[in-house]
Amino acid sequence: MTFPPRRAALLAATGLAAISASAHAQTATPSAPAKKEQPNQVQGVTVTAPSAQDIKTSIDRRSYSLGKDLQATTGSVADVLRNVPSVQVDVQGNVSLRGDSNVTIMIDGKPSGMFKGENRGQVLQQIPASQFERVEVMTNPSAAFSPEGTAGIINLITKQQRGVGTTGSVRANVGTEGRKNGSVTLARNTKRLTLSGDAGWRRDKAKGEITDDRQRLDTASGQYATSRQKIGFASHGQSHNARGGVDYDLDKQTRLSAEVRYNDMEFDSKAGATYQGLDPAGKPSVAYTRLVDGVMKRSVAGVSGDLRRKLSGDEHEFTLHASLERTRDRQINDADGFNQLPTASTYVEHVSIGDELVQGRLKAEYKRPLPGGAKLVAGYELQVDDNDYDNFGARGPTSGSLTVDPSLTNQFKYDQTVHALYVTYNRPMGDWTVMPGLRVEEVKIDTNQVTSNLKDGYDYLRAYPSLHVQYKVDDGRQVNASYSRRIQRPTPGDLNPYRIYQDPYNYRQGDPRLKPQTTDSFEVAYQMRKGFNYYLGTLYWREARDGVTDVLRELPGGALLTTKANLAKSRSGGLELVANARITPKVSYTISGNTAWTEIGATDLGFPDKRSAWTVSGYAALNVQATPKDFVQVSGFAIGKRLTPQGYREPTGMLNLGYRHKFNDRLSGVVTVQDALKTFGDKLVINTAALKDRRTMDLDLRAIFVGFTYGFGGNGVPNPRRPREPAFDFGTPGGGVGPM
Repeated sequence: MTFPPRRAALLAATGLAAISASAHAQTATPSAPAKKEQPNQVQGVTVTAPSAQDIKTSIDRRSYSLGKDLQATTGSVADVLRNVPSVQVDVQGNVSLRGDSNVTIMIDGKPSGMFKGENRGQVLQQIPASQFERVEVMTNPSAAFSPEGTAGIINLITKQQRGVGTTGSVRANVGTEGRKNGSVTLARNTKRLTLSGDAGWRRDKAKGEITDDRQRLDTASGQYATSRQKIGFASHGQSHNARGGVDYDLDKQTRLSAEVRYNDMEFDSKAGATYQGLDPAGKPSVAYTRLVDGVMKRSVAGVSGDLRRKLSGDEHEFTLHASLERTRDRQINDADGFNQLPTASTYVEHVSIGDELVQGRLKAEYKRPLPGGAKLVAGYELQVDDNDYDNFGARGPTSGSLTVDPSLTNQFKYDQTVHALYVTYNRPMGDWTVMPGLRVEEVKIDTNQVTSNLKDGYDYLRAYPSLHVQYKVDDGRQVNASYSRRIQRPTPGDLNPYRIYQDPYNYRQGDPRLKPQTTDSFEVAYQMRKGFNYYLGTLYWREARDGVTDVLRELPGGALLTTKANLAKSRSGGLELVANARITPKVSYTISGNTAWTEIGATDLGFPDKRSAWTVSGYAALNVQATPKDFVQVSGFAIGKRLTPQGYREPTGMLNLGYRHKFNDRLSGVVTVQDALKTFGDKLVINTAALKDRRTMDLDLRAIFVGFTYGFGGNGVPNPRRPREPAFDFGTPGGGVGPM
């Protein structure tokens, strides 16, 4: 790729800053004798805390343990994320941070194709939470991380088998209505070699109903034409996941690592839909019935390799990471349609929607201690995405007379290349610690709507600064302030200009010239820790421009077209409170609440002025260690009314129950109840002058699980070799608040 002179200069400036600082360190700092390695090192200043603590913090992130969440024993990643402060997950598994759905999800600090695309919510509802030990939340990541995801980053930390020799565990759970899941983990640790692996299987079931009541303004009469669509659906399927890893120490300074991952899921579903439409005079004008058999398949396979080389001095190292991952999606629907109005007719429809993403990554990073306790981190990242979308559809009066339907058939290609240079500088100054950072990215995007013969492309160079400041009030209190600039690039589907048929009631269409959303995020947080008890208050503010959002408008005949648009501007801010404390030695609680204000500039969507609203959401859990072997948990969350560009979403919530009995040091049993009151759902209201719509999804998520976990090996002896670094953890001492 060739860079224009201005862009080359900006990229070079970032690299030269890192090289200059590195050269200064080499001339100013003599090589110190190698110290015993501190495991799980982190760039930046971190907080030292006992491993048993539920919440750990550093200058740029917060980490929440899943050890006490009983839903993590039987549930999916989506289930436990609902219990993490700042995080919300809707009924379809879609994740948002403080109301913003533009979230980057990682595993052990590395992005994954599993969490990209329209079906990532379903993946989160299938991956077992028992694989993971902690959840890290970064609402203002430093420049060392990709700026993708305006809301921030959620990082899932996998469990580590730390015992000497051979260790492992077996887990199995049985739930209501045929739900089942199980997993096994295994590790072999020697002085220089670690072999690890895990595998899981999950069978799930879902059923529910969608009701859509719509009013469309007839400009000729000034009256509204009404319609109602009801969809009942049921699906069942299963998923599998497997991972294998190897770490080998060539010597005390060099470690080689490799890992392979695989995940697949397949769901069969049946749905029945009825539609009735009235003209502005209230006379029936459209009526049909539609029956659909569907199959959804998704698989993700990836391989990665790492080289870590420790150089002279403490925390002086070079790392190299490379990965290749392929994600395949396929949805096949066969429908039988029966039209009653305006004329009686029948039809058969076959639709196949597929896409494939091949993603390659290369990352090189250099860390160096500098005089005065400062630390430098500099690196280069390359990301190459190759997306192919292949949609096919055919219709006809009978299954034996299908012909290709142009409204159902199209091919779209999307290629993206990202080059990035970044540098962060961490400097303690007494009770203060500052960590400025800068990331510069060159992005090139090419789109090709093959069916329409429409090619497009653009490239841009942008800088993403970050700044984190930490002030230690005393041993139990600290104040953090941060700023970061982040973006949300449109998805490949957002850029596809072809009008795609979904059903007779809905179409969608992208725009190849969409710009990425840019968000400037500011935060100030005050935290206090006293022994087990932890309290956190965070004030935050976000300014966003060019936000990509759904825009709905009516087509002739009453169908709805969903398009994408860049909103002019939006603002949001709020106060988030978190408390994790003990009431008695046997009773503890976790509670978090978020009061947020959002303003959307929606004049381009038919509103006369800016729209704003307040939203209140929260989570609470009560934990009771009734006896040394019996643990009881009651938890739940509530999400208030949320503003959307053309309306709002109504409040919702869920109550969960759990009980765990420890038979001995190796065997424990658990019973959990999810959505005990069956209150969780989704209600979307669109309220414009031309279109009024109320869409209600009632999805039955209530389930009861009974299961057990058995651990073996280890004999209680810790692993004598260095543990595998999970990319982010909190073992390194630094300027922060420790226990009192």
